[in-house]
Amino acid sequence: MSGILVVIEQRDGRIARISWEGVAAAQRLAAQTGDAISAVVIGSNTENLAAEVATRPIAKVIRVEHPLLAHYTADGFTLALQQLLQTEGPAYAVLPHTYQVRDYAPALAARLGEVLISDVVDIGDGPVFTRQLMQGRLNGVYKHSGNGACLVSVQAGAFRVEASDAAATSAAISVFTPTIDAAQIRTKPGEPFRGSSQTVDLGSAQLIVSVGRGIKEAENLPLVQDLATALGAELAASRPICDNGWLPMERQVGSSGAIQHLVGMKGSQCIVAINKDADAPIFEVADYGIVGDLFEVVPELTAAIKAARQ
Repeated sequence: MSGILVVIEQRDGRIARISWEGVAAAQRLAAQTGDAISAVVIGSNTENLAAEVATRPIAKVIRVEHPLLAHYTADGFTLALQQLLQTEGPAYAVLPHTYQVRDYAPALAARLGEVLISDVVDIGDGPVFTRQLMQGRLNGVYKHSGNGACLVSVQAGAFRVEASDAAATSAAISVFTPTIDAAQIRTKPGEPFRGSSQTVDLGSAQLIVSVGRGIKEAENLPLVQDLATALGAELAASRPICDNGWLPMERQVGSSGAIQHLVGMKGSQCIVAINKDADAPIFEVADYGIVGDLFEVVPELTAAIKAARQ
């Protein structure tokens, strides 16, 4: 078995950013294994999507086409991908760790007689795959030992998408038509999952200023908002701030605790940290660190940025 398949997820005709992160994870794998990367686009009438994917640095794009795949169903996607993987025989299949993938990937792994290594945050030499356990307090390292394809889903934000990730020439595009009967689709397509209405998308923000417990009171948030405004950045926060209702949940970075907050910013090109504690975990990942009181540092920083932009 050889080759790496990356499943591209789309909604309403637009490719999800995490799909490009899946391509980045596949590139990390390919650097170790030397395998060629193929991207998989699933649906009906996927010509335009396939053409967009073909501009990435991959060997080929496979359009998995069938009228019954026009709308997502777990049965349809499981059947189609099972047939594709059995035909192509890849060593690895990389999927984005989304609600949709969590819906069908376990069934796909069971049909193939393989184990799904889900929510992967890093790929090390071996290759080995790192997952976080106990809400990020521990790392588990996994190595595939089966004879079939190694199925891996990657966590959002874990693999950096480089701005230069574009191929000099378009990848070859082929079509794979799975055998699917309407009787095999046991569920009717419903409305796709949608999160609550949001006024900000931190996942696509170029700059973010994130605040934690050090802000002390909600009344102090304007201090940090001034910095964000001066930078042209979005204001965000750790979970305790959002749990207290000081900022809406859509502005939360990470999930719970300092470790998960760090996971939320994994993949950032540059991290600047301000903390009074010189041993704070944030300094282990920060590109630049300032040991000091935010109530003293932030106003000075804001003023310097405003002066530089005049």
